[in-house]
Amino acid sequence: MPEHEFDVVVVGGGPAGSTAATLIAKGGHRVALVEKERFPRYQIGESLLPATVHGVCRLLDVADDVAAAGFQVKRGGSFRWGTSPDPWNFLFALSPKLSGPTSYAYQVDRMTFDDILLKNAARHGVDVREECTALEALHTGDRVTGLRYADADGRRTDLTAAYVLDASGNTGRLHRAVGGTRHYSEFFRNLAVFGYFEGGGRLPGADRGNILCAAFDEGWLWYIPLSDTLTSVGAVLNRDQAGRIQADRERVLRESIERCAIVRDFLAGAERVTEGTYGEIRVRKDYSYANSAFWAPGIALIGDAACFIDPVFSTGVHLATYGGLLAARSVNTVLAGDLPEDRAFGEFEARYRREYAVFYEFLAAFYDMQVHEDSYFWKARKVTRAEGGDLEAFATLVAGAVSGERALVDAASVTDRFAASSAELADAVVRTGPARTDSGERMGELFGTPVVGEVMEEMNRIQRRGVTGPATTEPPLLPGGLVPTADALRWTTP
Repeated sequence: MPEHEFDVVVVGGGPAGSTAATLIAKGGHRVALVEKERFPRYQIGESLLPATVHGVCRLLDVADDVAAAGFQVKRGGSFRWGTSPDPWNFLFALSPKLSGPTSYAYQVDRMTFDDILLKNAARHGVDVREECTALEALHTGDRVTGLRYADADGRRTDLTAAYVLDASGNTGRLHRAVGGTRHYSEFFRNLAVFGYFEGGGRLPGADRGNILCAAFDEGWLWYIPLSDTLTSVGAVLNRDQAGRIQADRERVLRESIERCAIVRDFLAGAERVTEGTYGEIRVRKDYSYANSAFWAPGIALIGDAACFIDPVFSTGVHLATYGGLLAARSVNTVLAGDLPEDRAFGEFEARYRREYAVFYEFLAAFYDMQVHEDSYFWKARKVTRAEGGDLEAFATLVAGAVSGERALVDAASVTDRFAASSAELADAVVRTGPARTDSGERMGELFGTPVVGEVMEEMNRIQRRGVTGPATTEPPLLPGGLVPTADALRWTTP
């Protein structure tokens, strides 16, 4: 095919775009990826979920590269939230879908992580074109049939394609080609002001890699350990603080830290990074939104181009890569002639919206800081329709595994998973039982229940069924819906 003719053009080389491009190339199709910047480039969103690390990255054939990058291991999260003055933990290991060796994620330097994914796309045959800015979608009648972009020298090029996937983020304009409108949440309209510190404290023991989220009167702080010494710290504040932030963003960040004792104590003696990539105090508008349409003939939206949700549970990269996976399946299915476009992309949009809606509903309850944390767990069970205990539902939700997709929760090696799973869960029992944990959190009343033993017993059954059985045996996620093929790259009827 000529260099300007492709099966698919992807706009944006972040996690959503790289995921979709790679999986479509693995499906045997010719893919071009247009990225406006030169990688590696800075990006916020450094805390990942297990569903991305052990699910999507495995499908991308990049799990070993990510593991070799030396990122900080994250086994769960720590919160100073709700009416209790004491912080509390959750462990991914409490979810039966993710227990065992896969019950962890990473805190990542996004410059490195995103570069790994983009280089992996090129390794799979994707034509990656960096420093190229998307200008507009090209149409033939009512259908999108290509993309016009400008390179670093301003030269314009038209690419033709059966599909264009917009993964250009929240500031791109290509999403307008879908024809929908971007609906912003009336509840989640926040601003984030953030920077980086050297020498900050850590939670003791195995909890040292946890993300810490700590609420105070005006908002909440994230505290993400990126390495043994480097920490990402950000304050999420209501939009009514925009004037203060615009006047002096560093002062607002410092004052927010002072208002939150646990983060203030961790940063005692630490120094803010003032040079290089991490030397800037940045601001991001964290308004949650979703487009009224995620696709139209010839085009689909993924990642922040489609939707964005408040970052308290680190869902950004998860929703991006999940959307990329769903879109790739739909493209592969239609190009193979297996199913009509409206059926394949109807499944894409329905699953994508469901994932977004579950997190949105749960977060709306979680933001009620006047409620005891037990009610958050109950809310997790309600929105996930989980059959297990409250803590299982909570861990499953915040690990990104609520969809139950086997492609997201199955490990590559059956033997390794089963051999280590009991020991991993036994460790979870010790650290979350009635006694106080090595990090000093009040865990007994939260986790000292029979549910932990039930998780240990059930998780091997779930893993064994998932890993050894063909993927097409899993039931549809939605009434009358489709299921993934055995290789997870296309849709098929149940």
